Amino acid sequence: MGYDTARINYMRIGIDLGGTKIEIVALADDSAQLLRRRVPTPRADYPGTIAAIVGLVREAESDLGQQGSVGIGIPGAESRVTGLIKNANSTWLIGKPLRRDLDALLQREVRLANDANCFALSEATDGAAAGAEVVFGVILGTGVGGGIVAHGKVLTGANAIAGEWGHNRLPGDEPDWPECYCGRRGCVETFLSGPGMQRDHAKANGEVLDPDEIAARATAGDAGCESTLRRYEQRLARALAQVINILDPDAIVLGGGLSNIAALYEHVPKLWGAEVFSDRIATRLLKNRHGDASGVRGAAWLW
Repeated sequence: MGYDTARINYMRIGIDLGGTKIEIVALADDSAQLLRRRVPTPRADYPGTIAAIVGLVREAESDLGQQGSVGIGIPGAESRVTGLIKNANSTWLIGKPLRRDLDALLQREVRLANDANCFALSEATDGAAAGAEVVFGVILGTGVGGGIVAHGKVLTGANAIAGEWGHNRLPGDEPDWPECYCGRRGCVETFLSGPGMQRDHAKANGEVLDPDEIAARATAGDAGCESTLRRYEQRLARALAQVINILDPDAIVLGGGLSNIAALYEHVPKLWGAEVFSDRIATRLLKNRHGDASGVRGAAWLW
C-alpha cells in the first residue's frame, strides 16, 4: 500500500458483512487505509460466514504484521436481551450468537453495529459531516436504513433500533400503501428504496427503469421520469422532516445508490421546510464522502 506500517501505534480493522460480499479494511492512526479486500458471502451458511470473517482478519493481520481491534457492521442488530442477532435481512444470521462466536475464535472483544450506524459513524468521523455534533446517516439503496451519531458516538438505543426510520409509515397522503417485507404497509422503505422508485415509475408510466436511468432521463427532460423524481423528492423531504423535528441533526448524510442523484441535494432542503417546526432550518443535506467504503470504515471506527 505504500504506507510505513512501522509507524502505526494502533490499527483498526473493520468488516462490512453484506448479503453478497464481506469486506475488510485496516486503518492506521491517521485514518489512512492500509488494506482493503472483499470475498463473496457464503449465503445461508452461518459457519461459512464465520469462517470467512475470521479468515479475512487473520490474513490481514499476517500481511500487516500486527494485530488490530475488530469492528463489524451487520445487516441487523444484536438483541440487548439475548445477545443474538435480530432484524437481519441476511436471515441465516438471525438467532445466532455472532459476537460471542467471533470473540472466541479471534480471542479478543469484537464490536458489532448495524451497517447504517457504521455508515453514519464513518461520515461523522472523517467524512462529509466531520465536525458535526449530531449526524443522521441515511442508506437509500435496495432497502432504506438510518443511523445516528451524537458527539462522536453511535446511538444504539434501548431496543437496538435507533435510526430505523425505514420502517416508519411514510407521512402524508398516498394513493396506495405498498406492503413491506416486515409485514406492515406504507413503510418509508417501500417508497424511498431503489425498488420503491422503480415500482412507482412503472405504475405511473408503464415502463420498468432502474433509478439511475430514471434520474438520467429526468435530467434530459423526459416528462415521465421528471414526475417520478419529483414525487420521490417530495416523499424524501416529508420523511426527513420527521427526523429533523425529533432529532434536530446538524447534518443528514445520504448513502446508497440513490445518493448519487444530484438533484436531491438541491431540491429536498427546499421542500422539507413545510414540515419542519422551525422558522429557520440549519440542518445540511450532504452526499457521503467515502462512497461504498463508508460502511466498512465506520466498522473500524467502532473502536
